[in-house]
Amino acid sequence: MKIKNTYLPLYICAALAAGIVIGGSLGMSTEDKFLAKNNSRTKLNKLIDFIDSEYVDDVDTDSIVNVTVNSIMGQLDPHSVYVPPSEQVQVAENMRGDFIGIGVNFYMYKDSVAIIKPVENGPSAKAGLKAGDRILYADKTKLYGRKLPSDSLFSSLKGVEGSQVELTIYRKSENKKIKVKVKRDVIPLKSVDAYLMLNANVGYLKINRFAATTYNEFKKGLLSLKKSGATNLIIDLRDNGGGYMEEAIAIADEFLKDKQLIVFTKNKKGNIEKTYATKKGDFEQGSVSILINENSASASEILAGAIQDNDRGTIVGRRSFGKGLVQREMDFNDGSAVRLTVARYYTPTGRSIQKPYAKGDEETYFKESESRFKNGELYDKDSIKVADSLKFKTPKGKIVYGGGGIVPDLFVGLELEHGNENTVYLMQSGIVGNFVFEQLDQDRKAFNGMKFADFKVKMVASDAYFNKFQKFLSNNGLDLRLIGNKAIVKRYLNAEFARQLYGEKYYYDIVLKEDAMIKALLKKK
Repeated sequence: MKIKNTYLPLYICAALAAGIVIGGSLGMSTEDKFLAKNNSRTKLNKLIDFIDSEYVDDVDTDSIVNVTVNSIMGQLDPHSVYVPPSEQVQVAENMRGDFIGIGVNFYMYKDSVAIIKPVENGPSAKAGLKAGDRILYADKTKLYGRKLPSDSLFSSLKGVEGSQVELTIYRKSENKKIKVKVKRDVIPLKSVDAYLMLNANVGYLKINRFAATTYNEFKKGLLSLKKSGATNLIIDLRDNGGGYMEEAIAIADEFLKDKQLIVFTKNKKGNIEKTYATKKGDFEQGSVSILINENSASASEILAGAIQDNDRGTIVGRRSFGKGLVQREMDFNDGSAVRLTVARYYTPTGRSIQKPYAKGDEETYFKESESRFKNGELYDKDSIKVADSLKFKTPKGKIVYGGGGIVPDLFVGLELEHGNENTVYLMQSGIVGNFVFEQLDQDRKAFNGMKFADFKVKMVASDAYFNKFQKFLSNNGLDLRLIGNKAIVKRYLNAEFARQLYGEKYYYDIVLKEDAMIKALLKKK
């Protein structure tokens, strides 16, 4: 199956691996602290030096070191990992929550860099760049007709804060080339995708990861929703693989009363550190619900566990990933890093929700969620296997379980949610963004000046884009008949059109209208 390149947001870098909890970082000097304290460790250093100086052929000893480090980490747990320099920059930006660049969401369309949408109030938007513009040159570097890899494109457009790049643009809508000078600036990497009111008193907030800026983004959204009348709050943590546990703790503190336990950790020496809620909290009285699924992990599970174990709200969805380990990061001088598990964390009732793992068998561990399809637990709550020996009780007497993820209070199965899960996985993939961009590129003027309410009426009434999308898939080698899931396909197509035309919030405005977890929760209320 051949699918065109998915569009690439310049302001979104490497995705987080499933299940990250980072509890701080070791300083640069720590590298020296761990070097050669005994003969076994000295042996490795001497071997590398011996190969470097005496081996009969030239050898890249750096690559040998990387292999060795990876092998060592592979003997620990699935979440202790080595991150090479080529990946660490992007991971660090993603976790920091910003980077320096020009601020465009772009797509490699045919042989050129096509702008899907400039970041709102970003450098490119301020310089007058528009959706549909093609970037031909960055200064004197040619960007079209070369099939450049993504990292080369990023390096051409990113740079030092305040530095300037001259872009040569082809504006299709006016059929002309223009030169635009753009001053690079800090571009936020949002971890809160959207927040909006679902009805007069229910607010919704989507968190995609826990980065250094997440709590501040969350607080802004929370206060806005409260101002709009929200007395019920839904926090969507589906597919959120984690991040900084401190950010999840700070968010939990907004809902819990003073001195309620949020989480505690235990290290190899048996030292226990407990974290409690403080007197502050802007939503200690309203109703709280957390949406989770099989890809909600680590910091997401810390937040969900704190809400569930304190009888503070309702957990909705499917059993979460099951990751109860805390990592600390150590940086090396070459730009690489090691993320090492230093403790286990426990929910307020004392649960460890870490699922079992075998050392050195990461593939089985990370594919465990696939077994949930086979045993039926993604479709039926009764298929979830939990050990009676891992029962815990909340203060109000509710039974909760440890040993492999957070089991929801209100189960919503995959079949009920999607009808055909393969279709929805497709509709949530980048190929939909590609299709929508290409359709807009052909006739962007058809939507000029159209109000969102009128847009929704127009899109619901017509099957034109549904039919074109079916043909688009066939042309890309995907033989998938969509007619049986027409309503689902149209909903996601319309939502993606809304995202590219109006913004992220409008995507969720459309998608959530028929979201099964949302509907089940609102029906319960």
